[in-house]
Amino acid sequence: MLKKVLLAAAVFTMLFPTLAFASEGPSAATLNMGLNAIWVMLAFILVFLMQGGFILLETGSTRMKNAGHVAGKTIFTVGLCTLVFWAVGYGLIYGTGFAESGLNAFIGWGDFFYAPPVSAEEGLPSTINFLFQLAFAAVSLSIAWGGFAERAKLSVYVVFSVLFTALIYPVIAHWIWGGGWLFGHKQDFAGSTVVHLTGACAALAATILLKPRIGKYNKDGTANEILGHNQVFTALGVLLLWVGWFGFNAGSTLGVGDGFFGYVGFTTMIATAGGAVASLFISWMLSGKGDITTMLNGSLAGLVAITASCAFVEPWAAVVIGLVAGLLVYGSMKFFEKMKIDDPIYALSVHGAAGIWGTLSNGIFASPELVEKVGIGEAGLIYTGSLNQLWVQFYGVASSGLYAFVVSFILLAIIKAVIGLRVTEEQEIIGLDLSEHGAYGYPEHMSKQGSIGS
Repeated sequence: MLKKVLLAAAVFTMLFPTLAFASEGPSAATLNMGLNAIWVMLAFILVFLMQGGFILLETGSTRMKNAGHVAGKTIFTVGLCTLVFWAVGYGLIYGTGFAESGLNAFIGWGDFFYAPPVSAEEGLPSTINFLFQLAFAAVSLSIAWGGFAERAKLSVYVVFSVLFTALIYPVIAHWIWGGGWLFGHKQDFAGSTVVHLTGACAALAATILLKPRIGKYNKDGTANEILGHNQVFTALGVLLLWVGWFGFNAGSTLGVGDGFFGYVGFTTMIATAGGAVASLFISWMLSGKGDITTMLNGSLAGLVAITASCAFVEPWAAVVIGLVAGLLVYGSMKFFEKMKIDDPIYALSVHGAAGIWGTLSNGIFASPELVEKVGIGEAGLIYTGSLNQLWVQFYGVASSGLYAFVVSFILLAIIKAVIGLRVTEEQEIIGLDLSEHGAYGYPEHMSKQGSIGS
């Protein structure tokens, strides 16, 4: 038997000498680079598929007469966002043209109409990094649309998509992630501020300028509940977003390394669970009913809140962050309704209030061990007794939120003066499916129902 094995080996060596004496294969560094690239590409796919979650969430939370409009505008605004991000957005975040000057603290410059190399010798291929960062910009834009729901003109979506992707999102992303004045000391691992608060502040500007939907408030100031047409769609949208968030948070490790991405996914999971449970119980206790909408928003609030701190906090702190977010979103929803700010998708509460809380929570709960591992900022208040990191988180979130709101408000006010923001009263009553696109999202059902107001 041994002779046969030796003979076979000899014949193989004679026939395939190159294979027989080939090197041991790719180096460990090359293999690691490939694994990192695969992981981040997968994370990009997960984050990009969150747009499907937004379609279902926003469609289910609004009325049937606007369903096709909601779904369709999500697709074309993501397409428009992609082109603008390629042309200028990515360069304004990561461009190094101002590296030798003080301007780099405020904005990046260069690499416009980005043309990355086809492959990489080392590090994460820039094509994959571009796609991953693009997915984040698209999510922030989709969050902003919550403030436009059921009453904004289609043309406004076109114009504001360009302006948001070129002038609002890249500035804040550069400040915190791209080498700007907050880079390296403000802790925002995956974007509670950069992505979520930025989108929410744009949504707030829109809701103020557009004013409430017809029928939302009575003359005495009391609010009417305008129910979404499909709570199952909304729940499924939340679930898709929850799944996509593992690309959002765990993908922000940008590699597989020692498996730290698994820990980030773990804190994300338990914080979200805390948000779902806390929001259901607070609505149950205070209203006598376990409100499904509140519970779904509490789940998202848990996701948003842990996004900044998922790599910085211990498991118990992740649960606390999620629980507080679930409680906070309930109070925030009630607050904005009393302030007569009509927010159909609850973007201001889910992404704004929870985004602020999530960012500030780093300054309280960030652990020394994890801060050392990530290499950004300092440990939180409960470990150090110092307010240093909490102060950084505070002025970081305040300056970012203020910039996003003020610039959004100015740009939208200009758009309002030039082309108008809102459809006519007749168009709003008919629904944006028919008035803006010429067909209902549910044409057969709507014709049988004989009603345009559902």
